Amino acid sequence: MKLEVSILCALALLATTVNAKYLINFVRDAKGDMRLVNPNPYSVIDTHLEPFFNAETDTVFRLYTRKNPKEGQILKPNETSSVNSSNFNPQHQTRFLVHGWIQDGNSEMQSLIRNSYLAIGDFNVINVDWGMGAQTINYITARYRVASVGLVISNMIDTLVNGAGISLDTIYVIGHSLGGHVAGVVGKHQNGRINSIIGLDPAGPLFSADNDDVLSEKDAQYVETVFTNAGQLGFYGSLGGANFYANGGSSQPGCGFDLFGSCAHARAWSYFAESVTSSVGFRATRCQSHDDLAAGQCVSSSSDGVTMGGEPSNHGKGVEGFYLICTNSEEPYAKG
Repeated sequence: MKLEVSILCALALLATTVNAKYLINFVRDAKGDMRLVNPNPYSVIDTHLEPFFNAETDTVFRLYTRKNPKEGQILKPNETSSVNSSNFNPQHQTRFLVHGWIQDGNSEMQSLIRNSYLAIGDFNVINVDWGMGAQTINYITARYRVASVGLVISNMIDTLVNGAGISLDTIYVIGHSLGGHVAGVVGKHQNGRINSIIGLDPAGPLFSADNDDVLSEKDAQYVETVFTNAGQLGFYGSLGGANFYANGGSSQPGCGFDLFGSCAHARAWSYFAESVTSSVGFRATRCQSHDDLAAGQCVSSSSDGVTMGGEPSNHGKGVEGFYLICTNSEEPYAKG
């Protein structure tokens, strides 16, 4: 124990001494592992410290199905042979999962949601790994890679449509944090024709409603957003056609002293993954406006019955506006 503490203290001292100019520090990621990051998304780091990232060549697509639930098969944009030689089934629904900052293809967000889908049926689940661009201490650099990653995913969808003959009606794009906005860019390139986009606590820092690459309710036939750390790591305000605020949307029960908001931020994907398999669901209360939600003035009625997430999505069910959901402080989170 003393050795571990000494090592952490030494690392912290190193980070403070060498990187004081950039406010770099050691923080724990969603898995609890220590990462060297820049906790201030508005401070700039010299570009020579950043690795080169080419979204077209460095974004990796891994297909998982019930035939290969553990080992992903590589799919490549503009290479239909990679699709035809894989377990991709055009008769099955397709789900793209996009991670956020400091994550990669091994992110818990992707594995949890992937396992949930494969537990309930036959799906083509495609993990989008842009870790080469997301695993950087400089949030600003990662933020401005959103547009290029979204374009590459759109090209992959074109390959599936043209090569495998699938319909855009069978596609959902589910993204967390920066990945939520990546999903929006995908939808923009597809002219809003994708069935559903699910934004899981879309990133807030350096995004505003008038940005070209911010998630919008027009990016798909149905756009749902789930807010768990709004105003800190997550976006503050509505982005989707349907907006679900968990426990008010800013902090989450069971997260304790959540200094950087990472626990609450990660709950968005935990809630969604559970919603896919839950027998009770995350029942929501309709709010008349965002102001009413912030003031805690949402009132349930007999016409309620809307649930967050789930499979299939709320597309075509007339679900729109603002909703409040309440959760348990530990798994299972859904209260029904």
